[in-house]
Amino acid sequence: MPSILDAAKYILEKQGSLSALKLQKLTYYTHAWCLAWTDEALFPEEFQAWRNGPVNPDLYQRYRDEYPVTSTMVPGDSATLSEDQQDTIDHVLKAYGDKSPQWLSDLTHAEDPWRNACDRAHPQAGEHCDEVIAKTEMLEYYASL
Repeated sequence: MPSILDAAKYILEKQGSLSALKLQKLTYYTHAWCLAWTDEALFPEEFQAWRNGPVNPDLYQRYRDEYPVTSTMVPGDSATLSEDQQDTIDHVLKAYGDKSPQWLSDLTHAEDPWRNACDRAHPQAGEHCDEVIAKTEMLEYYASL
């Protein structure tokens, strides 16, 4: 199974350099839609419901101080993605690739998987939330759209 770094590498190869925030949101949406369309995870890593939307902590730690993030900075191997996985990512990039990082963050805040994870953790306004966004909730929510 590919890793989140493999998917991130592919996204950056297709989109060019991105902010770390936009890379987070695009990896989230590729993962979510892969679950919805194939009933399988794109990669094993999980996302947490942070204040700015879904975040993979490892990806965050690796690129939080980088702007922009480029494909040469990511040690992943996009060749590990199957044609079907690449096709899924391509469809997601076609739908979300031209959106701003803030637009993507706002969208995730309006969607049940992030909201439900935050509600479970009961964070106060401005409090850090690190509740894992359940893959089953992602699958159910995005498959219903």
